[in-house]
Amino acid sequence: MINLITVFTISSVSAEAVPDYAKWGEIAIEETQKRFDYAEIIDYKHIGRVDLAPAKSEEKFKLWLRNKEGNEFGVFITIQFDPTTDKIRSIKFL
Repeated sequence: MINLITVFTISSVSAEAVPDYAKWGEIAIEETQKRFDYAEIIDYKHIGRVDLAPAKSEEKFKLWLRNKEGNEFGVFITIQFDPTTDKIRSIKFL
């Protein structure tokens, strides 16, 4: 009984702990994997969200990658979207 309560408590806490940017982070990872298929993503950081207009926002991320030779490098990715529909307007790499 206690184990069931513990599992339920942990499950409900983790479900609530999903940040708003998680969906955009997944897209950032997917797009980075497509563009840099020769490297492995080893970490990522959410930089922040900027609301540019009522129907225009952007999420910014920094991803760390490692190529087959062991060299590491960072990639910045910005996803611009309509926050009312979640439709992606653009994805930019720097």
